[in-house]
Amino acid sequence: MEKGGLRIIKSIIRKAFREPKLVLLKFLGLRIFRIIRDEIYLKLNYRIRIGKGLDLENPKSFNEKLQWLKLYDRRPEYTMMVDKYEVRKYIAEKIGEEYLIPLIGVYETVDEIDLDTLPNQFVIKCNHDSGSAIICKDKALLNFKEFKRKINKHLFRNFFWVAREWPYKNVKPRIICEKYMIDESGKELKDYKMLCFNGKVLCSFVCLNRNSEKGLNVDFYDIEWNPMLFERHYPRSNTIIPKPKTYAKMIELAEALSKGIPFVRVDFYEVDGHLYFGELTFYPGSGFEEFTPESFDYLLGSWLTLPKRTNT
Repeated sequence: MEKGGLRIIKSIIRKAFREPKLVLLKFLGLRIFRIIRDEIYLKLNYRIRIGKGLDLENPKSFNEKLQWLKLYDRRPEYTMMVDKYEVRKYIAEKIGEEYLIPLIGVYETVDEIDLDTLPNQFVIKCNHDSGSAIICKDKALLNFKEFKRKINKHLFRNFFWVAREWPYKNVKPRIICEKYMIDESGKELKDYKMLCFNGKVLCSFVCLNRNSEKGLNVDFYDIEWNPMLFERHYPRSNTIIPKPKTYAKMIELAEALSKGIPFVRVDFYEVDGHLYFGELTFYPGSGFEEFTPESFDYLLGSWLTLPKRTNT
């Protein structure tokens, strides 16, 4: 065996000892494992990520119930609701198009994008996944080759296979370009995420420092905007975020959008006192993010009443 091959093998072995969970998850992510039934796949992932067995017969924790919903609450409209392009029509009809971030363009392929026609600042992302967003603050500094590589990588990925989140399975992949927006900080938009349990907002969280070197912070707040002293995978920022001016409106609109749904997260941004819709998410963290302390996993789980199965 060549020396290069030995180095690669040794590197894989070292990584396996340092990050065994990551290696196991990458292994499960191989295409060959798509033949595994969704239920078995989720149980394996849950064991690796959460460190315990997944009870689907009598789920009690929030994370367990999200896995149950993936399997047994498969309403056809969910596919449209997670599609970042198609959901715009739904939002316009339900609460009004004034809550939509202005759309610059929609494309089937990267080659359709004409940078010369785009403004100097914009946000481009795929409509059918998570993590594909590219924030362009200065078009002159954009590495177009890297830009195309990243978008193409996500465009041809079916997000369903990552964690068997059923609504994404049949979303038609597209690329959307939206207006670049910032809030009063002048740095980035804060994500205000309303957690809706059976049509009622019972708590929310804010994402901070998404693009900082230190990494993402997530702060939870109860319905009265009091800090909730727990963490879910990401550390708290240890700061108190002022209650957004449009908080009451966020709750009103989130409850309108979540009516009749067992659980959905409704995201908003606040810019100069105006409210903008972000996205709808049925399985935050895909139901694989640990709570510290763990008791909050069961608290949030107690708020979620599961419906009758729509898939068997």
